[in-house]
Amino acid sequence: MEFIFSTIYFMFNASFVASIFIVYLLNFYTFCDWFLNKKRFLFYVISIPVSLLIFAAVRYFLQEVVVFELTGIHNYAEKSRKMEYYISDNFFFGLPAIILSALSYLFWQFQSSQHQNQELLLENKKAHFQMLKSQVSPHFLFNTLNSFYSQLILKDDEMASDILVLSDLLRYVITETDKDEVLLSKEIQFIQNYIHLQKKRFEDQLYLDFVIEGNYGSESILSSVLIHFIENVFKHGKLNKADKKAVITINIKDDFLEITTFNFTVEGENYSSTGIGFENLTKRLEYIYKDKFTLEKTAENNTFKTYLKISLKK
Repeated sequence: MEFIFSTIYFMFNASFVASIFIVYLLNFYTFCDWFLNKKRFLFYVISIPVSLLIFAAVRYFLQEVVVFELTGIHNYAEKSRKMEYYISDNFFFGLPAIILSALSYLFWQFQSSQHQNQELLLENKKAHFQMLKSQVSPHFLFNTLNSFYSQLILKDDEMASDILVLSDLLRYVITETDKDEVLLSKEIQFIQNYIHLQKKRFEDQLYLDFVIEGNYGSESILSSVLIHFIENVFKHGKLNKADKKAVITINIKDDFLEITTFNFTVEGENYSSTGIGFENLTKRLEYIYKDKFTLEKTAENNTFKTYLKISLKK
């Protein structure tokens, strides 16, 4: 008889623990992920009674249906099994599981965020270290280009102008790219210089529409973001055919910037990012702008499109 009671007691306790475990996992992987992850705290608070109702339903099924079928004994007395009492009573028993699940999720999210931030900081430090290692050569080239410019200014104005553009390009790489943020005006000037020199490389066979819309002044932007999109167009785009023209548009409106690119790609080419890479770019944007940016890319029918929208700092 004692063995029978011990077995029944164990079954009721096991079913109770199973109910807590089920609602813990349900809350962790659904409601927490839906609402806490997106900082919709009011929606999460509203979801708590739903989780508690689920707990009551799961416990009722396990104890008053499954265990009862096996043993013929109810855990709750007949009056206590009435819906109003049963639900209110289990709200008390289920609440600790909900609270523990939410706290566990927040702790896991915090740890994950810290880990991502540390990885990003490490990547930035590595990039900065590599930049410092390579600065001797750019400085030498920069001084040499200035010397060439001085010699050519009286002989070949166009060549001297191109060298000046290249010098400005190099100056930007040396002085600005290791910063977290740069002036939007400098970033756009860098892009204009970059495209100017690319036109020289294509010998006037470059079919590209580059448009800047809107006004800008003292706004700042995350460094080396825009050039990522420009580099990809030149590396992977078909730019020497008039009927397959590439398009780069930068649009500045109020307190945000949009950049859109479109280009045809070589048939069968596996389009991949250059420079810091699309994945690293996404991490940098997430680190600085959190969820306040839009980044999209689309590859179809031998065309590639990208779109970025970010806020500007004034």
